[in-house]
Amino acid sequence: MAKLLLADDDFELVRGLSRYLNSQGYVVETALTGGDALQMLSGFSFEIVILDWQLGDMTGVEVLRQYRSSGGKAPVLMLTGLSDLDSKEAGLDAGADDYLTKPFEVRELSARLRSLLRRPAHLISTDMEADGVNLEIETRTVSNGNQSVRLSKREAALLEFLLRHKDRHFSSAQIRDNVWPLDSEGSEDTVRTCIRTLRQKLSRIGRADLIRTDLKCGYIIDA
Repeated sequence: MAKLLLADDDFELVRGLSRYLNSQGYVVETALTGGDALQMLSGFSFEIVILDWQLGDMTGVEVLRQYRSSGGKAPVLMLTGLSDLDSKEAGLDAGADDYLTKPFEVRELSARLRSLLRRPAHLISTDMEADGVNLEIETRTVSNGNQSVRLSKREAALLEFLLRHKDRHFSSAQIRDNVWPLDSEGSEDTVRTCIRTLRQKLSRIGRADLIRTDLKCGYIIDA
């Protein structure tokens, strides 16, 4: 379950696309201005970004340049109503990985996102591993040797996040901010409950010890 930032100044478009992308399994955060987009990009980890060409206070190209100059690596798909070659060239030169001209079909958007997430240059993969435990992201199946168990979407997203950041501690609040949508009712208690149910499922494959708790620093998966 990839975490995605959708930045567009069209509220109705953002609302509609968010619902669609949620239905496709993405964890979606939104921004209506360039400033909000930069704040989100600097404060949270995203697997993929959708940027509109015009964001009110600044252009998507300006946001993209700042994001790339600060070391941002996530693939970026730009939305634009401009179809001229110069505009597309400017976006690609600023660091965009792909572009889509408005109006577009949501199925094409979804296909382009899947294509970007498959690119080996980025950290997206179909499975992840730590200490003999493997998570297959597409099926949300975690296995240890010949034993396996299927996770819920949120359990899989939480485990995926910790696996992507092995050897780093995260508090309940940090996990909530990176795994739960900002407009959800997720709380630190919700995170702790999800950790507990995830560990119960990991115990079925003999690896309840995979996620370690440090009372001072939070949760961690050791590499």
